[in-house]
Amino acid sequence: MGKQEWYLEYEIHINRPGLLGDISSLLGMLSINIVTINGVHDSRRGMLLRCDNSEQIERLASILRTMDNITITKLRQPKLLDRLAVRHGRYIQRDADDKKTFRFVRDELGLLVDFMAEIFKQEGHKVIGIRGMPRVGKTESIVAASVCANKRWLFVSSTLIKQTVRSQLIEDEYSENNIFIIDGIVSTRRANEKHWQLIRELMHLEATKVVEHPDIFVRHTEYTLDDFDYIIELRNDPSEEITYDVVDQSSLFSHDGFSEFDF
Repeated sequence: MGKQEWYLEYEIHINRPGLLGDISSLLGMLSINIVTINGVHDSRRGMLLRCDNSEQIERLASILRTMDNITITKLRQPKLLDRLAVRHGRYIQRDADDKKTFRFVRDELGLLVDFMAEIFKQEGHKVIGIRGMPRVGKTESIVAASVCANKRWLFVSSTLIKQTVRSQLIEDEYSENNIFIIDGIVSTRRANEKHWQLIRELMHLEATKVVEHPDIFVRHTEYTLDDFDYIIELRNDPSEEITYDVVDQSSLFSHDGFSEFDF
């Protein structure tokens, strides 16, 4: 049997000198290796561990529970969010009621890109929605994550450089390794039936689709938010409200075809 990886997270009640050294020594005596260690939130520390079997982890947990200075908060085989927390030294904020909604602010773009890149590396059908106000960094983050995941990105609809509304793709663009980017506002306001036929084809493709402004997208289509696997919210600061009031204004698109609700 190969090596096993585990995620250990504990809360420090009294951060006395030598505490980390004691825990590291304990791990060494149990022949458990530390792969990565970092503070993950205020008084909490996270570790990725590697060992031969689960019995070592059970012995570790039994000993740690006798220590008055710390409380184990997580001890499990690592999930994606665990790995990212240790890698970046902070939690990804997750909606308490809707577990598929994740929240970021602009100074966490590195964490956001890493999070999306890990999702992009996974094979199969996925639909990701990303909410955010103009020029907060939505499209740039999607493109950067595609690069990190070594995937090709393809704009189905966009206003990043010039207004893009695709009604067909060439044969090699249907690759399941591509990341298909759809702007929900552009598609619902400027597209024709051929464009929507293309979107329906892509929504059935075993590939990753990223929809910017998913609330506008589902408002005018047969799709619902239940069709999305992840919803990402990106704000300039935690108190910012994401609204779409401008979308309902008749002047949404100027005479040259570009959206006032731009990136």
